[in-house]
Amino acid sequence: MFLLFSHQLTDEQIQDARQNWGVSEFVSLPSDLQQKWSNVPAELESLQAYAQPFIQWLSDHQLGSSDVVLNQGDFGLSYLLANHIIFNQATAVYSTTVRKAVKELNMDGEVITTKIFKHQIFREYGA
Repeated sequence: MFLLFSHQLTDEQIQDARQNWGVSEFVSLPSDLQQKWSNVPAELESLQAYAQPFIQWLSDHQLGSSDVVLNQGDFGLSYLLANHIIFNQATAVYSTTVRKAVKELNMDGEVITTKIFKHQIFREYGA
């Protein structure tokens, strides 16, 4: 499973990937790309050029029909990468979670919410 993902996988996610998607290996982004994936500039009007290093990384790994890619992050970037992954006949998935709001504070016009997320399943894009 190639990881286009900003967080560490939980034990539940690892188990789900192995049992339900046949994953035997997890391949993380190199640190420079991980930094870019986790910090997409909000001011960019288009992400076409920004997506290219991730597309190249997947191409360098010869992405194909037997591969699963966990693709989750900035909505626009994830959309572009999901299209690329599907075009290359690989499987693009994202993690579904159960969310429970724990605490919500309104401070100086900003809302601060603390939540607990629990992994449920990986869902295939377009399914």
